[in-house]
Amino acid sequence: MADLIEIPPADGLRIALAYATAGNLTGRPVYAPGARCALRPAAADCLLRAARAARRAGLGLLVYDAYRPAAAQAVFWRMLPDPRYVADAAQGSNHTRGVAVDVGLLDAGGAPLDMGTDFDDMRDQSHHDRDDLPPAVQRNRHLLLGIMLQAGFRSIPTEWWHYELPDAREYALLPESGMVRVVSD
Repeated sequence: MADLIEIPPADGLRIALAYATAGNLTGRPVYAPGARCALRPAAADCLLRAARAARRAGLGLLVYDAYRPAAAQAVFWRMLPDPRYVADAAQGSNHTRGVAVDVGLLDAGGAPLDMGTDFDDMRDQSHHDRDDLPPAVQRNRHLLLGIMLQAGFRSIPTEWWHYELPDAREYALLPESGMVRVVSD
């Protein structure tokens, strides 16, 4: 079985890798052109289950990130060495294991639902347990959480967008993959 499989766009599943653009916390592309969305097969199955559930609710999933090379993780750790938001590259990330995905929800017209913060907003406002957010934002976050948990993922408390397999740490860190290369400094 392959360590990583590509996740292509599908009905109810849009791929928009944020680190392949300047629209992320670094303000520049981290992934080289041609980066593809990839996960281990077990995580891919859960993601496709989540996309089907979102579609049944008249929504879609937007994938911001999936497998992440260790070199990219090192870029993020150097920029924000805060373990609440970024895994220490020396320890490894569940993204680098190929079993974590960053997602948001899309409405029926394909527009992102309001989650209260942007993806990659590394502040307390991105935490799941916020009760000071507008009711519509809380509903959207709970809806995403329910879809992803039901599909077999677990969440982390500090990022509304991050989901991973419950047994993520049992997977080995993956070597660099040709599916996602990091831009040279």
